[in-house]
Amino acid sequence: MSLETSLDAPFDAAAVRAAFPALLASDWARFDAPGGTQTPAPVVEAIAEALTRPLANRGRLTEAQRNADDVVAGARRAMGDFLNTPASTVVFGRSATQLVYDLARTLAKDWGPGDEVVVTRLDHDSNIRPWVQAAEAAGATVRWAGFDTVTGELRPEHVEAVLSPRTRLVAVTAASNLNGARPDVPALAALAHSVGALLHVDAVHYAAHVTVDLPALGADTLVCSPYKFLGPHLGVLTGRAELLESLRPDKLLPSSDAVPERFELGTLPYELLAGTRAAVDFWASLAPAGADGTDRRARLVAAFAAVEHHEDRLRARIEEGLAEHPGVTLHSRAGLRTSTLLFTVEGVEAAEVSRRLADHRVDAPASSFYALEASRHLGLGDAGGVRVGLALYNDDADVDRLLAALRTVLG
Repeated sequence: MSLETSLDAPFDAAAVRAAFPALLASDWARFDAPGGTQTPAPVVEAIAEALTRPLANRGRLTEAQRNADDVVAGARRAMGDFLNTPASTVVFGRSATQLVYDLARTLAKDWGPGDEVVVTRLDHDSNIRPWVQAAEAAGATVRWAGFDTVTGELRPEHVEAVLSPRTRLVAVTAASNLNGARPDVPALAALAHSVGALLHVDAVHYAAHVTVDLPALGADTLVCSPYKFLGPHLGVLTGRAELLESLRPDKLLPSSDAVPERFELGTLPYELLAGTRAAVDFWASLAPAGADGTDRRARLVAAFAAVEHHEDRLRARIEEGLAEHPGVTLHSRAGLRTSTLLFTVEGVEAAEVSRRLADHRVDAPASSFYALEASRHLGLGDAGGVRVGLALYNDDADVDRLLAALRTVLG
């Protein structure tokens, strides 16, 4: 099935939704995508195909070895195109959290007393705690960057205020999974590099909404999670090739010392890698018909532009609907943000609002969503707020149901 549309045609959400078995089987309006998207049929089929063909440890001698080897190579190429990075720098792991912990422990081997690490209060805890714990183990100092609680924005001056010549690493999100705010990552990279520090970027939420371009971001290392952008549950790490070559992670003696294999512990989940490649190809299939059909990266860029426009239009409708209710506070006000809204209701706990929406078969969960520092910094404590997260498969009918449910729930 081709999902291509013309460059001038509106985004065809109906055609996209038809590719998702879970959406066809359910009548819920789903706004839970930041926690993990639904899975399109081509991804499911790719996983099944990988598991029903002969598989073995990677090699080129037998059919089963070649199947495994081809799956890994294909997934690396796909994610290389997705992130605009060489396939040889694509590392797979169980999750982004696991990969960040491994990276933090590896980098911290060279840290010591007097060194400093910068983390931000906007980030998901998976881009905070691994660095904090690694710094503590090495005797290094952790410096915290706050953010504007009115707009929800992390601006360059917030990070610049805690940098010093002793800074070894700055860890920052490319987009908040809590309120959708998108910091100016290239500016933060320039600041980090000006004091000789590395910049690590959490692109887990960002990669579901915006084209990822590692060189343009200026990141030294970056992680994302395919299950946030239609793929299966695993994590991906990439970075500058020369940096990855210089790192010596803990590994088994007989395992490969080549990059990226030196960072991958044990046998890779071949079926999940097949699903990851299929997810990237599905995204590329969304490119308008005028996009370069021979260049997957070009099609991905065009597809994300079309999806971002679609999601932003729906987000604007939701923001207008929330503004009709005087008791609602919207905590997603950054000038640059994803299609993710966080709100609270005066006098009603966020969890109760979410429960009432669920009574109308509208899935808008409530939590801090592991962005605990951000939730506390916003004054929402550990309970957080109600998050409405759009994905490419949401449509106007979903928004209509959400707004109608809000009118009933909020009065």
